[in-house]
Formats: sequence, structure tokens, C-alpha cells
Amino acid sequence: MDAINTYQTLTEAERIDRLRLIRSDHVGPRTFRSLLDHCGSAREALARLPDLARRGGASRALRICSEQDARAELAAGQQLGIALLAPEEAGYPPRLATIDDAPPLLGVRGAPDALTRPVIAIVGSRNASAAGLKFAGSLAHQLGEAGFVIISGLARGIDQAAHRASLASGTVAVLAGGHDRIYPPEHENLLAAILEARGAAISEMPLGHEPRARDFPRRNRLISGAALGVVVVEAAQRSGSLITARMAAEQGREVFAVPGSPLDPRAAGTNDLLKQGAILVTEAGDVIQAVAPIMERPVLLPLREDDGRLEPDPNAGDRVQIIGLLGPSPASIDDLIRMSGAPPSVVRTILLELELAGRLQRHGGGLVSLT
Repeated sequence: MDAINTYQTLTEAERIDRLRLIRSDHVGPRTFRSLLDHCGSAREALARLPDLARRGGASRALRICSEQDARAELAAGQQLGIALLAPEEAGYPPRLATIDDAPPLLGVRGAPDALTRPVIAIVGSRNASAAGLKFAGSLAHQLGEAGFVIISGLARGIDQAAHRASLASGTVAVLAGGHDRIYPPEHENLLAAILEARGAAISEMPLGHEPRARDFPRRNRLISGAALGVVVVEAAQRSGSLITARMAAEQGREVFAVPGSPLDPRAAGTNDLLKQGAILVTEAGDVIQAVAPIMERPVLLPLREDDGRLEPDPNAGDRVQIIGLLGPSPASIDDLIRMSGAPPSVVRTILLELELAGRLQRHGGGLVSLT
């Protein structure tokens, strides 16, 4: 079932302000959401960025994306048929909008309905076996015939097989770089075929962004976040596909794994997933049966936090105490509130200041650490 929320549409000014905010230094999806929750608007958040970063101990002036640069990016994207959508707007993948680090603006290209139908992710090894490629293609084709859209990362191996087998029924490519920086480059033709067949491509990165190693885990959270569940066909130990499976579990998505020979290192990761409780898949019916109850429930956007506006200026003692409790090991924000005895709004404000100063890193599950 699709989301039952009442969709909104951003004004051009709001879209520009939000784009400027997310493209500014040290503002990621979680920081963006916190700033919007507390400041009320992207414009107000932009006005407060310099002071917040200064209070957090920034060693240099914070780079804030200019209105001119934001308008140029928006215009360049429109020329390529890219819409920059907010989570509350129609066309944004409804399940992706529910994760706590959903992209504040998502670059969407292609057929809108490919992103709003039920989605299953299929991922796996780039260096896949012939058997793995055949099974991934067969599974994607069968799920497509059953009405599902297949989402994957446009990578070599399993991803490519899943995309090609679901061209006719609908498939979505999630890009690690900008829409004009396809990786691997030889899959530009595959992406063109996806778009021509009324599929879609999504990316949170600006045009011109070349994908780096750290961008692929970020991409993987979009693959799992947009889907009802993730099927891992082949995955070696410590592979990117296992990162996608872990993120799926953290996001409350179903995790599926295809069993493989214990003698094949490409199956070591999937076999371990099965030991950890992943749902075993040998045919499309295994996936369909598991997600059927989920599809009957509506998708609801999360409510915004209601913990007041930012503190005007936490006192120096609170700031010293919170920084003293932090270190290189991730700590829970709830623990920081409990151990410091400071009001939650004060702790969140100090953490926001530190992040904008480039001194704090946020992790999944409400964990933070000093950089």
C-alpha cells in the first residue's frame, strides 16, 4: 500500500533554501533534519549556521552554498530531466522518506510510478558466479511479473543481472555519484535502457560528483530504505552487499539471503546471513509471502520532533561537560543526556554546534562521536 500522507509541494524559494542548506559544509541528512526541526525553515537555519559553527569551535568560516550555485544546480538538473524532490513531495519513494537519514532533496529521473510501486532490492557480488547471475535474473524477472519494481545499485555482477531482467516490469538504479557521473562507466547504456523502459534513477549527490569509496555505503542505505526488503544473492565476507543487509535490518526492512555452497567464498556472506536469521530464498514466492503482510500496512512519514527550538546559547559549563563525555568511540545521545543531567534541548544544540564545526560524526542508532 502506498503512503496515505497528504503530499506537499515546495515553493521555488523553499527548494533553493533547502538545496543551499544540504550543500553547505558539515550538513548531512540528519543535521539537515535537526536544523529544520529546531529552526522552523531552511532559510532561518542558513542564517544561524555561522554562529552555530563558531560556538562549536570551528577553526575556519563555514562554507555556505550560495543562492547562485543552488539555482545553477537546479537549472542544470532540469535540463537533464532531474527533479529534486523533498520527502513530503509526491514522487519521492515513500518508504525511503521514513528513514531517519532520508535525503532532504533526492534527484529523481525517469518514470515517477517506478518509485511509488512496491519495491524489492536485489544485490550481490560484482564478481558473481554464472549460477548467481542466472538466479538473480530469474528472481528479478519473476518478482517483476508479480508486480514488484526491482531496485539495485547499477554495479557489475548481480546488480546488472537484476536490472536487465526487470527492464520490462520496472527497475530503479541508485547512483553513488551525480546523475552525470555513472559508475561503472560501461553501464551508461544500461542506465539509458532503464530510463527508456520507464524505469528510474535516483541520487542524492550533486551533478558532477564523482563517486568515491565512502559514497557507496551511503548509496546502499537508499537501496534498502526504498525497498520492502533486500535479497542478497551472493556476497563474500565484508562485502558491500552485507552493508546493505545490515542497513536494511536497522531500517526495519526484511533481509533475504540465497544459500550457496560452503566451498564458494562468494556465498560465505549469504550463508552467514542465514545463520543470523535472514529469510532463506530459493524462489520468488519466498519473498512475496514474507512481504505480503507489510504491503497491507500504510506507509506513514515520521512525525517531526517536538522538543522546542534551539537553545539560544548553552552555557560554557554544559558545553565543556558534553565534550568531555564524548570521544572517538560512538556514544548514545540518550546516555549523554542522562550522564550530563542537561536538558535534552541543550545537549542536542551542543551536538549540532560541534557537527557544524566539523568536530562530530553521527552514526546510526542515535550514536555520535568526536572526529
